[in-house]
Amino acid sequence: MPETPPTLQDPFARLRAAQAREGAPDWPERALRLRALAALVSGHRAAIAAAINADFGRRPSEETDLLEVFPSLSGIRHALRHGRRWMRPRRRWAGLWFLPARTELRPQPAGVVGIVVPWNYPLYLAVGPLTDALVAGNRVLVKMSEHTPRFSALFAELVAAHFAADEVAVVTGDAEVARAFCSLPFDHLLFTGSTAVGREVMRAAAENLTPVTLELGGKSPAIIGPQARLTHAVERILLGSLLNAGQTCIAPDYVLLPRAQVPAFVDAARGLVARLYPRLPENPHYASIASPRHYARLAALRDGALAAGATAIALGEADAEAGIFPPTLLLGVDDTMAVMREEIFGPILPLLPYDTLDEALAYVGAHPHPLALYLFDDERATVERVLAKSQAGGVTVNDTLLHIAQHDLPFGGVGASGIGAYHGEEGFRTFSRLKPVFHQARWSPVGWLNPPYGARFRRLLKVLLGR
Repeated sequence: MPETPPTLQDPFARLRAAQAREGAPDWPERALRLRALAALVSGHRAAIAAAINADFGRRPSEETDLLEVFPSLSGIRHALRHGRRWMRPRRRWAGLWFLPARTELRPQPAGVVGIVVPWNYPLYLAVGPLTDALVAGNRVLVKMSEHTPRFSALFAELVAAHFAADEVAVVTGDAEVARAFCSLPFDHLLFTGSTAVGREVMRAAAENLTPVTLELGGKSPAIIGPQARLTHAVERILLGSLLNAGQTCIAPDYVLLPRAQVPAFVDAARGLVARLYPRLPENPHYASIASPRHYARLAALRDGALAAGATAIALGEADAEAGIFPPTLLLGVDDTMAVMREEIFGPILPLLPYDTLDEALAYVGAHPHPLALYLFDDERATVERVLAKSQAGGVTVNDTLLHIAQHDLPFGGVGASGIGAYHGEEGFRTFSRLKPVFHQARWSPVGWLNPPYGARFRRLLKVLLGR
């Protein structure tokens, strides 16, 4: 187990001591913290967008507002509307033989929660789980990504200005700090990132038997069904693949479509990109790849597929120096290629033709369960068939990405794409423990079962055993 540096141990000990001293905060205190978080986000929109833009090289402020600021504030508003109700004890019924006793489940904060934030959506993937942890009454230690140094430093500064040091604390640092962070004895740990790193996080947490929520990735398919509106499907799939230049954990990773529709998909995609992102290298509305290392990885995935016999169709011009990787379709791919084994995490979109929908479903089912699945079809029977025969963390029908924005739907993976879920009430439950409580009545017959075990005991036992 890595040694815990003082930069982690001190804030963790401070949070732990405050939680032990003060216990579960009441609703007014939780609401105050949520409003402080909202003020942090809404009051510093420009600075947040500027920091993320500087970290990426180019990230449109419009995308930061749409994909990070809006869902962050919307999630906080939802928690403020419903949090008091979520806190109420849940009535349960005592067993017949224990009446007139009563039982309940009483929500209790987990305690001190750890959140590991990735680089691709550094605001939303910090604020989203932080909202759920705070509405559940926890104190929180947040580990920001070293790959977004400007935003990470800004977020640490803003949290220190809006929260007491024993309410929420932020730490930064490299992979060694992250390993030590995950080894702390949190009451709950949430990690968002790759499946490979998720395995390491789970191993580290297991040393302390820390419960984990792992939001991982995987290859999320988009299936175009036989009765789909192709033009609509192309637009929604391409937008889901190109927002944030595809650096989204639930972006469509490949497309399964009827074989005869491949040429029409390519033509529609070419026209759509020309309309939405003209003059790609200088277009301010198209994000750059976040680092040269990530750019080189995408180029290697594309080039490896080409060397193995695939065909690439670039839908715009590249500018490697500026980190602009063009939207790229890949044809003729197969599972021997790294691009079809690894999560792409960029604007490369393989097209896999199928002859029957059963063939497409069999392909999805033969691979690890994805974080998201997208289906385009207007035939209700087809939709029901795909939903019944597929496994995925979440599904959007006739669009992409939007299931993550629904506060009444949990967000999480399944199998290799994640463990557990959060968002809205599900997030409240993730960061709470529902404590079972049994309230004995003033009068109770349980004393009749006390020793010595005589005739009355034997008669009662016969009734209890149904004999």
